[in-house]
Parts: sequence; structure tokens; C-alpha cells
Amino acid sequence: MSLINTQRRTFLAQAGAGAAVLAAGSILNPAGAATAPTGQATRATTASSQRNGRFWPGDTRLVVSISMQFEAGGQPLKGTDSPFPKVDFPDSVPADVATNTWFAYGYREGIPRMLDLWDRHGVKVTSHMIGDAVQRHPELAREIVARGHEAAGHGPRWSSQFAMSRDEERTFLRQAASMLQAVTGQAVTGYNCNWLRRGPNTLSLLQELGYVYHIDDVSRDEPFIEQVNGKDFVVVPYTLRNNDIVLIEGRNYSPSQFLEQVKLDFDQLYEEAGTRRRMMSISAHDRISGTPQMVKVWDQFLRYANSHPGVAFMRKDAIAQYTLNSPQSLRETETI
Repeated sequence: MSLINTQRRTFLAQAGAGAAVLAAGSILNPAGAATAPTGQATRATTASSQRNGRFWPGDTRLVVSISMQFEAGGQPLKGTDSPFPKVDFPDSVPADVATNTWFAYGYREGIPRMLDLWDRHGVKVTSHMIGDAVQRHPELAREIVARGHEAAGHGPRWSSQFAMSRDEERTFLRQAASMLQAVTGQAVTGYNCNWLRRGPNTLSLLQELGYVYHIDDVSRDEPFIEQVNGKDFVVVPYTLRNNDIVLIEGRNYSPSQFLEQVKLDFDQLYEEAGTRRRMMSISAHDRISGTPQMVKVWDQFLRYANSHPGVAFMRKDAIAQYTLNSPQSLRETETI
């Protein structure tokens, strides 16, 4: 049975800015495999859409894609990266208590604070959820979905997915979706590997299991289509340059530095969006962007972005569906 059983009415209720364009018809065949118009590995454009500068639904000029990572509670009990100095853990020590309190902030304070922020601005995001985190905090996962956000796969647990055999990885990916769907009731169509490290079988298995898109790619500033198992599969690119765990945690940026960087990124993409399809990707991790000072920065960025005409915040499932339906979408071969 396919993991995807998306009905048109459900999708239209969730897709936000992409809904009107998709209302004309479903893009899922009865088996649940994604299909789209065939074409060469180039952008197929129409004269009218080029002339009018319409690369997104309606009057949308630039799409902003936000990832809210729900990882807190799904981390290994010891040996996990954190702001604390690394120490050796003998077998007699069951857990790194200090690090686990840092992660606990994500589900106790971070995600609830960010959910209120998204609501204030009418923004819908994609939350990549670790299955163990969802099972430990099911009420929070259900609230994320109840507020209109997307639940997407992030593995049942933190593991080196790229090192698995094909059969092991198939089971891993099945669990990633089934654990989320059992708690949230939402079909899972998107996937994010741990630190973007997919293996040689990952895309083939995602397509086989009925996923529609993945985000483990930073090679473009717009979504695109690849052929996987002879069928169309969407890439909704992720980000490292607009990523709180890389900048705030990894490089010790101040919140104001983070804000300046994402505003500059937005300004350039907004300018380019007059002549080509552009998408800004930005990432928020539960225990980092959910802190008080970072939520203030996010609030300022959302106000800034929304002050520009034609900016839409879209969930990644809506972006993927629109990309599959659009004759302007880029077609690429996988990078090696």
C-alpha cells in the first residue's frame, strides 16, 4: 500500500498559495506515483508566462519555503552534537543529561513559541519530524498539523542512512512515514535525510514507497524535477546559508547577523524573481530558532518579507505539487 493517499480536497485545504493552480486536477495516479508532463532536461516555458513574469501561482513573485525541524526528543541519549564540550561516555553512563536538557527546550519551549509566531503572520511551514520525537511527544506533532503545517519525514531516528543496505533503508523509510502518519493522521510526501546524507538507493526507494519530493540538495534556488525509476521526482532545495544550526549554532552568529544575512538573501532573490522562478529556503530548528531572541528576529524577517508585494510562504508539499504540474519547471539529472 502506498504511503501517499492525498485527496484533492485535503490538499487544497493545506496548499496555501499553490491551491488555485492545482484545483484543475490531481497529479497522483491510482498507484500513488507522482506523474508530470514529460520533457527534455531544460526549462519548458510558454511565451505568455515569460512575458507576464508568472512563474508561481497567481500574482506570486517569490516563494519562501520554511523548514521547522522537529528533532528534540528524537536524539540519541548520548554522544550527540550540542553546545556542550564533547566527553567520553563509558557504558555505565546511560545518558548525556546536559545535552538532553538542551534538546528538551525544543519541544517544551521552542516549537510552541514558533507555532504562535507562524500563526501571527499567517505562515505555513514544513516540519521535518524524527519519528521517535513524534512518538515521545504526540500531542505536539498533532498540534503542528492541526495548525495547518506539513508533517514530513526525517527518519524514525538519527542514523547513518547512507550506510544502510537497500532492504534496511526501505524499512527505515517506511517507518519514517508510518510513525508520523499514525500520530498526525497526515500522509507523508516529503523527506529529509540526517544532514542531507542520502545513499545510492535513497531516491529510488523514496519513489518506490510513494514519496513525492526530497530536500537533500542545495544546488539551486528553485525546485526542479529529476527522473527516478523512470518517473518524475521533485527536489525542493534545502539551505545551509540560511540555516540556524549552521549560522547561529555552528558559527556563533548573533541573531542580528542572522537577520541581516537572510534579508540580503531575500533582496537578491526578490530582484531575480522578476525574470525567473525563484524560491528562498530558510531553516528553523526547534531548540535554536525557538529561543526568545531568535523568534524576535524571525518576526522581523516575516514582517520585512511580507512588506513586499507578491511574496508567498508555501509548504514544501504544495511547492512540489506545483512544480510537477508546471511546464516551466526545470528538469535536471542527479549530481554525482
